[in-house]
Amino acid sequence: MGLMTGKEYIESIRKLDLNVYMLGEKIENVVDDPILRPSLNSVKATYELAEKPEYEDLMTTKSILTGNKINRFTHLHKNTDDLIKKVKMQRLLGQNTASCFQRCVGMDSFNSLFSTTYEIDQKHNTKYHENFKSFMEYVQEKDLTVDGAMTDPKGDRSLPPNKQEDKDLFLRVVERRKDGVVIRGAKVHQTGITNSHEVLVMPTIAMREDDKDYAISFAVPTDSDGITIIVGRQSCDTRKREKNADIDVGNRNYGGTEALVIFEDVFVPNDRIFLNGETEFAGMLIERFAGYHRQSYGGCKVGVGDVLIGSAALITEYNGITKASHIKDKLIEMCHLNETLYACGIACSAEGYQTKAGNYQIDLLLANVCKQNVTRFPYEIARLAEDIAGGLMVTLPSQKDYENPVTGKYMEKYLKGANGVPAIKRMKVFRLIENLTLGTAAVGYRTESMHGAGSPQAQRIMIGRQANIEQKKELAKAIANIED
Repeated sequence: MGLMTGKEYIESIRKLDLNVYMLGEKIENVVDDPILRPSLNSVKATYELAEKPEYEDLMTTKSILTGNKINRFTHLHKNTDDLIKKVKMQRLLGQNTASCFQRCVGMDSFNSLFSTTYEIDQKHNTKYHENFKSFMEYVQEKDLTVDGAMTDPKGDRSLPPNKQEDKDLFLRVVERRKDGVVIRGAKVHQTGITNSHEVLVMPTIAMREDDKDYAISFAVPTDSDGITIIVGRQSCDTRKREKNADIDVGNRNYGGTEALVIFEDVFVPNDRIFLNGETEFAGMLIERFAGYHRQSYGGCKVGVGDVLIGSAALITEYNGITKASHIKDKLIEMCHLNETLYACGIACSAEGYQTKAGNYQIDLLLANVCKQNVTRFPYEIARLAEDIAGGLMVTLPSQKDYENPVTGKYMEKYLKGANGVPAIKRMKVFRLIENLTLGTAAVGYRTESMHGAGSPQAQRIMIGRQANIEQKKELAKAIANIED
């Protein structure tokens, strides 16, 4: 098949028998649930844009495995041009959805495992790379959405996995059979798993020999026996279930979800295992995945930032303050910060290099610099947007009040903007800014900018390792004519 349409994607998710809980209830229909559907629509956009001729070069490419045309979200990068197009594609999706579109983690997992499994096989004479290539050909042929699962609950973070009081706080192998393994544990912060066909699991930290049972990577269908999905709570999420609340939602068409995913004795066949006890490669896999995913934020967060900047500029127009010098300066600063994030994403892509397996890895130092900026700049962009919008963004009455014949006339009279801009236009922009900075989309923009792809300290550790301070000292000695 190669490429699915947006409609075909929706129907493919409808066919899954997912075990999902949300707000204390079992969700029988994840496709049509009003809280979950906007998140599904965001993934759908990755299929719909691939159907448009004007985006074909960004959204599709040729597989290095089969030579067939595929969605770029299932691609193994073959050069630095691919890495750059990835970032541009992510910005495009952010601009079109103003939310998290959820396929990035899977894409970044693909490229990390492709190179890592190759090097494991070289050292241990295993068959993980062949397993993974077969899995990738299946994913590309079916154009599947794959949830990348890395983060464990971790329990007592001062202890390694094997020293935890509850051994399941890091996902582990509990039984090894001739035909596969049995897995138990959990993964947290699982972006879009309710919208995914497969879940691709990786270890969460570098490991030692004593943690052999925890050094496991594999893929299974999301509706496999033993998998339970508990959807995370987000600010303003139940607005989506209210009638006559489209405006109050802010972004009624798109959104994102996170979940706690339980693996209760899940069986994984041998041909779906990509790492199994080779602890010395856990750190390599994590480092490569983190690099790719930190690169991703130089695209997706920038696209959403474009929408937030546009919303801030629009409300200045509706409020009649576009000519104020301090407003112009704030909008310029928002653009400066947003484009700096994009520049980092492009830079780490342009400086990429080929791995032993043949696919391309980004420059890890610049990718970590990119994500370090992402932990700061979106917060400042959001602060400036809230500053420009004013207090009505968080004290605005509801859409139901606007539609009430008693109260609506007062809202229309007193909430209209400059030059007769009707209250309804201001309401829509206020709610969009609220959605992006405080509401359900905050998990895909502001809050996720801090902890997604690792906390700020994780990037600082990697920057410290890769900055090559010793070489910089030698440069200084040479200029100052200092001889050892």
